[in-house]
Amino acid sequence: MITAIIPAYNEEKTIGSVVLGTLEHVSKVIVVDDGSSDKTSQIARLAGAEVLVHPVNKGKGAALKTGFKAVEDAKIIVTLDSDGQHDSGLIPKLIQPIQDDEADLVNGSRYLHGKDDDTPSYRRVGQNVLDAATNFSGDLKITDSQSGFRAFAGHTIPVFGFHSSGYTIESEMLIDAANAGLRIKEVEIEAIYGEDGHHKSNPVKHGVGVLLRIIRDMEYNRPLYYFGAPGAVMVLIGMVLSIIFFSEYITDRSPSLLPTAMAALLTIFGSFIAFTGLILHSISRMIKREMNNM
Repeated sequence: MITAIIPAYNEEKTIGSVVLGTLEHVSKVIVVDDGSSDKTSQIARLAGAEVLVHPVNKGKGAALKTGFKAVEDAKIIVTLDSDGQHDSGLIPKLIQPIQDDEADLVNGSRYLHGKDDDTPSYRRVGQNVLDAATNFSGDLKITDSQSGFRAFAGHTIPVFGFHSSGYTIESEMLIDAANAGLRIKEVEIEAIYGEDGHHKSNPVKHGVGVLLRIIRDMEYNRPLYYFGAPGAVMVLIGMVLSIIFFSEYITDRSPSLLPTAMAALLTIFGSFIAFTGLILHSISRMIKREMNNM
């Protein structure tokens, strides 16, 4: 049984055609109406989808969480956006690696073989930054971390925590999958951008918000880098300043030991942060090892 989950928010213009096209390739379509004020729900039902409704807008992450809770019996889950940017005709291509037991999660990538000329240049710059941050946080090699066109094997459902309610969910799910040791594969897709663009929010604000959330999550996913790198830099700066200030003090060019003491404290504080990162890194590896053995 192949089930598609389509998060939707005020997409009455496109949701009907998206549902109809998707139903040609899956057994069931679930549309999660995330607090729409238009006729998204009614049109989705008329097109043949099962509709789950949020009374208020909660964000894409919350919509996907609702959808995944409703598909626990599915063998394969496909997710795609409701604005018509994804070609539902590519669903067979997307799910093939799972059917062939080559992957647990398949990510549809617009940039697998290079630049997508249809993507606005300013958006692609932001995409590169988010791809790099996601790959670093999850130790991945993904070319399109913000793609909403994906396929999941049914057994992967418990892996995802759905902590993010917004668009950060795209990166979060990839990182969750990597941490669980799932096999991730990418296949090439194309995207069609409408007049309204993919996101109805300011793209710069959206990108910065996603990036900040990814960096914050590094505290849990890559603690050695999150704490260790800043700690090591502080130790290095503190040691250099300590040598400079102390040399000035013993040559009578500085009448006070206070700058030297402050530099020494910086070194100690930096060492503490770096040591914290090392401990958390060890604990994180132990937890992941136990999870992979379960």
